[in-house]
Amino acid sequence: MNMHRLPIALTIVNMVLLTFLLAQHTNAASDVADVLRGRKLEIVDEKGQVRASIDLHAAQKLADGTIYPETVLLRLINEGGRPNVKLSAMTDGAGLQVGGESDPAYITLTARGPKTAVTLIDQEGRQKLIEP
Repeated sequence: MNMHRLPIALTIVNMVLLTFLLAQHTNAASDVADVLRGRKLEIVDEKGQVRASIDLHAAQKLADGTIYPETVLLRLINEGGRPNVKLSAMTDGAGLQVGGESDPAYITLTARGPKTAVTLIDQEGRQKLIEP
């Protein structure tokens, strides 16, 4: 008779332990923050080299006197350290720059104020501006 009670008792103990472990796992998952807040975010590779960043740049006055507005900038950086993708958002618009394999080959899309433009620059530095 005792031989039948042992498996039943072990099954009950296992079920209690399983319930306890599942409850712990659920509590641990709920401890994760819903929002990540900070002034800057950097993603680095296994060598510690920055491969992506999101940064907030304060407004600044340029050499020609124009004021460049506060800008949020996302950079995606290749293994050579060159930012191949830049996405910016500012008060008066946004821009996207996609770089090619060699410098200065890239495409820039901008929408600032009422103006939009696409700029194409090839490896030799030749530029073509497309505006509506």
